Amino acid sequence: MFYYVAQQMIDAEDYLTVIDKKIGDGDHGTSMSLGFKEVQKELNAKQFDSINEVFHCVGMTLLDTMGGASGVLFGTVFISGIIGLEPLTEIDLSGMAGIFQRSLTALKKRGKAQIGDKTMVDAFEPAAVALQQAANQGLSLSEGLKRAAKQAETGKEYTKQCMAKFGRAKSFGQSVIGLEDAGAVSVWIIFRSMAAWMNDDTE
Repeated sequence: MFYYVAQQMIDAEDYLTVIDKKIGDGDHGTSMSLGFKEVQKELNAKQFDSINEVFHCVGMTLLDTMGGASGVLFGTVFISGIIGLEPLTEIDLSGMAGIFQRSLTALKKRGKAQIGDKTMVDAFEPAAVALQQAANQGLSLSEGLKRAAKQAETGKEYTKQCMAKFGRAKSFGQSVIGLEDAGAVSVWIIFRSMAAWMNDDTE
């Protein structure tokens, strides 16, 4: 699944670059593509005994190769949710929801951002909440990820309405209204890709 996610992120490099050039440093697409190319290499090169190890591999690879704030934040998304967990050899929606709830807590603590700050949190928090709500309803992992992807999309669209409170975008003031946050778009691509893979919709 994460190999497929990585390929979708690599394919989105130009799209993310265009978005980030408008209100950011213009390097988000390149950084995400670089990080996820290395993720693919690591996933191909290693053998894993648990799901925890896969998450850790993805997160550490992003942290080590992307650099900057994006590397730290996206690395946090994959690493922090599995810290302290017993090794998992299979996972259901409840388990996935728990991982991303812990990731959300860690992400907000590290980045200090909240909903409405025009960051990746605007897409990640609704997705994590949707996963937990779907788990509480006893739904399948594939259905939960579909709902998470939909909420991540709503969240990244919501960033168009928001003023930026972090990074270079903050200096643009009201002119950022109408523009998406590149980090939120990346979160949406990740959840959309996870959902597509789980639902065998990867054409």
